[in-house]
Amino acid sequence: MTQNAIFLPVLALAAVTFVVLMLIPVRRFRAAFAGTVTPADFALGESANVPGQVSLANRNYMNLLEAPLLFYAVCIALYVTQQVDALALNIAWAYVILRGLHSLVHITYNNVVHRLSLFALSNVALVALWVVFGMRVIEGA
Repeated sequence: MTQNAIFLPVLALAAVTFVVLMLIPVRRFRAAFAGTVTPADFALGESANVPGQVSLANRNYMNLLEAPLLFYAVCIALYVTQQVDALALNIAWAYVILRGLHSLVHITYNNVVHRLSLFALSNVALVALWVVFGMRVIEGA
């Protein structure tokens, strides 16, 4: 297996992040053109006047910049230490798929139970990826 394969899930999660980023202005402009928000509603972030459907994309984008930083870091660490194998790659893909599904639920029908379940499972995958990396480092020390 090529070590570069670990960057495929990295690229996929970056793509999800960019798609969500593009939704933010789309939803904000739609709301502005519909007259449901004004520029003042965004002067200090998002005011209470901003409808949920408008603010969800922004909140999801923030989610994609939080825990995924640990995902990017462990993927780079796996690559640098030449520890990428099928197990690590499969866990990385599981994480990306779960985070993608989490984003989809969050920015569409936003069922909290579904969203929380996907978020929790993605965190389990992230911890598992770090455990795999940690075990490999300990074994090689």
